[in-house]
Amino acid sequence: MADPAEETVAAPPPTPAVPAEGAPPLSAEPPASTDASPEKAAPPAPAPDTTVRSRGFRLLGEDTSVHKVLGGAADVLLWKDKKTTAVVIGGTTVIWVLFEVLDYHLLTLLSHVMIGVLAILFVWSKAMTFIKKSPPDIPVVEIPEDLALNVSRALRNDVNRSLHLLREIAMGHDLKKFLGVIAGLWVLSEVGSCCDFLTLIYIAVLMIHTVPILYDKYQDKVDHFAGKAHTEACKHYQVLDQKVLSKIPRGPAKTKKT
Repeated sequence: MADPAEETVAAPPPTPAVPAEGAPPLSAEPPASTDASPEKAAPPAPAPDTTVRSRGFRLLGEDTSVHKVLGGAADVLLWKDKKTTAVVIGGTTVIWVLFEVLDYHLLTLLSHVMIGVLAILFVWSKAMTFIKKSPPDIPVVEIPEDLALNVSRALRNDVNRSLHLLREIAMGHDLKKFLGVIAGLWVLSEVGSCCDFLTLIYIAVLMIHTVPILYDKYQDKVDHFAGKAHTEACKHYQVLDQKVLSKIPRGPAKTKKT
């Protein structure tokens, strides 16, 4: 019989660890996976749209604005500088009324204006000398040389480009330009038969001060209708080119300089 002192005593079960004061209680269940709960998972980010949306037909080009086309005169033509615009339109209207409505002549008008200005300044200077005061300081007006050279260069470049275009058309190199120039000159002749040169200039001044601002305001609608008109014109031109223009003999092709 075995000695009771030597019997093996079973070890007591381990006591669970007591959490420290203030620590959250330990949970025996394993943490739930974030992948198992689709409600709490963040939705995937939408893929970026790589397609480029076409803006359709644009009269001034895809990346060209009205302000960029007009350049330095944009503030006046788009009525941003309202005082300058009002002065330009008002002065043009006064000139048109004097020559067309009152039937003034240019030489007569210039003579009367110079007589009035010189008479006022002469009487003013004599009056200041008579009352022993300093005469009016009349500034010296001169045309700067740089301005005259820049204007002459700009006119020279424009005239040379026009002459070069007319030469190319006359030699039969570009039939499309030939038809466009002929149509433009015909329209100009018809307009000239309805009104004189001064009235035509007055209408042009009014148009360049109204058409750009209207186009800038309704650009999308105008481009939409212009795109339709451009498509129809291209279709008609292709038919005309296949049936008529392609059969017309043309001049020798230009040789590009290397």
